Amino acid sequence: MFEGIPFSTIVLVGIVILYVLSVVNVLREYERGVIFRLGRLLPDSKGPGLILVFWPIDRMERISLRMVAMDVPSQDIITKDNVSVKVNAIVYFRVIEPNSAVVSAVENYLYATSQLSQTTLRSVLGQVELDDLLSKREELNDRLQSILDQHTDPWGIKVSLVEIKTVDLPAEMQRAMARQAEAERERSAKVIHAEGEFQAAARLQQAGGMLASEPVSVQLRYLSTLSEIATEQNSTIVFPLPMDVLSPLIQMVKKAGAQSGGESED
Repeated sequence: MFEGIPFSTIVLVGIVILYVLSVVNVLREYERGVIFRLGRLLPDSKGPGLILVFWPIDRMERISLRMVAMDVPSQDIITKDNVSVKVNAIVYFRVIEPNSAVVSAVENYLYATSQLSQTTLRSVLGQVELDDLLSKREELNDRLQSILDQHTDPWGIKVSLVEIKTVDLPAEMQRAMARQAEAERERSAKVIHAEGEFQAAARLQQAGGMLASEPVSVQLRYLSTLSEIATEQNSTIVFPLPMDVLSPLIQMVKKAGAQSGGESED
């Protein structure tokens, strides 16, 4: 097949084919290529799609534009009220300016972002009290995100979200907070019980006023209570009956006796 073709020509053609294959580069949709031509940065990044890189004149750095979820290791933090805690977080960011990410002042933007996240976490959380650290996480997350985004903007990095994951408290602090929560629940229970007693007393006062204004209703109430007690067969109940209840009956008996006495005399 290759008879009559000099060997040097075959080698040259092979080298040309390999060179052409090395020149052709395919970048995915989430990738961009930062091209250096004779050491100088081309103004615009390339991609996605087919990219020609003429080595050794050109050199290309592949940069991913996908979101990066970086875990911030647990940091020892002393809060504003002198409580030692361990806090870790997670930072979500991505490259929005590939050229800046490659030629910025930092050599490795991933390592620089990680270190900046750790120092910012210690600095910001060290300025708040423990109660705020536990109850105002959304506000602290927004504050951390704003600070990190401001510092990473010259690197071509956009910090989209910062989330505080866990806050590890010392054992003695956990016990103290448990006692505090228990005391708070007991206080709430006592307040609710006292409020119920107050409302019940107010209702009883209103009922007593209504019964006092109508003596007959008092008698009916006693009779109703006697009827309810009469249904119980397993106990003996002594029920005090005031004379006010019997006075109408006594007056009726006296009146009937007086009338019968008058008739007998006639």
